[in-house]
Amino acid sequence: MEMANIVLDMKGLSCPRPLIGAKRIMDELAAGQVLLLVSDCPGTPDDLHVWARQTGNQILRSEKMPEGGTGYYVQKGQGHVLNANVTLDIRGAVCPGPIIEAKKLLNGMQTGEVLKLVSDCPGVMNDIDSWASATGMTLLETIESGAGIHEFYIRKG
Repeated sequence: MEMANIVLDMKGLSCPRPLIGAKRIMDELAAGQVLLLVSDCPGTPDDLHVWARQTGNQILRSEKMPEGGTGYYVQKGQGHVLNANVTLDIRGAVCPGPIIEAKKLLNGMQTGEVLKLVSDCPGVMNDIDSWASATGMTLLETIESGAGIHEFYIRKG
């Protein structure tokens, strides 16, 4: 049986608040430590699994809690946080603006450097991968950081 280093009871709070709370706690834990997140929001399992995959954390198990809700034992992973050399936050710009501005920045960057592009343009998700491939860039990771907001980590080829 896993023992939790810390318990976070988020019963009664709707999504995404349990996940936001879990993220705040996990950011403070050392690799290998375990958070027990207790939630009764029906969206928590899906949100938590996606978030765990994206962050390198692991859901060890879940169980119904005697006082209500479901307990999720989440172990902090080693983490694979990408460090960007440059960040371009272009929320509010519509396509093709985000890609055009990213291209301008990447043109001035050194080979191997990483650009973090933050965009809320719905079309950018469809275009970014093929654009990166066509221009010799590498899309390292895509993270949904909020509702309709995506972070793209692009390495100059």
